[in-house]
Amino acid sequence: MPDYNTQQKKLIMPEYGRNVQQMIDHCVSIEDREERTRCANTIINIMGNLFPHLRDVDDFKHKLWDHLAIMSDFKLDIDYPYEIIRKENLRTKPDRIPYTLTPIRYRHYGKTLERMIKKCEDYPDGPERDQLISLLANHMKKSFLTWNKEVVDDDKIFKDLREYSHGRIDLSPETFRLKESKEFLQKKNKNNMRKAGR
Repeated sequence: MPDYNTQQKKLIMPEYGRNVQQMIDHCVSIEDREERTRCANTIINIMGNLFPHLRDVDDFKHKLWDHLAIMSDFKLDIDYPYEIIRKENLRTKPDRIPYTLTPIRYRHYGKTLERMIKKCEDYPDGPERDQLISLLANHMKKSFLTWNKEVVDDDKIFKDLREYSHGRIDLSPETFRLKESKEFLQKKNKNNMRKAGR
């Protein structure tokens, strides 16, 4: 009767396959330490041959020895050429990244845009600030269109910008022109077609 993989022991690192796992299991069972070490070196060469494209990666050999130790369930008693990973460090979780969960007023603009507007508020008057406001307002229009996929009235963008900046950035259609909605939509369609390979 055939021996199905589903009936066999679960592989610790399936990417190396069952044959390599069986070689390692055999290596662990070798009583002579010198012979065991020779066997381990041969297995490392075989493991390396399975992934030749990774040979130029830094610490590739070190990773292989770590994998050998892991696959032997840390039972392979040899002199490793590298300091291998410790069993207790194998399952350690990285420290949690602190996220600031502050509410976003308009999700389609995002939190980063809110921060950029805040920075812009403190900019001294002049052409640099005007250029930054122009970039921000046009970016807001582009973001709005990405979510709503309709033509957006510039007044809406100016109103939102005024609200975000607490009235410190006050634009009007008479003094300020944003890019046309169709410019953003055409560019988006071109990018979609390029991605689709047309």
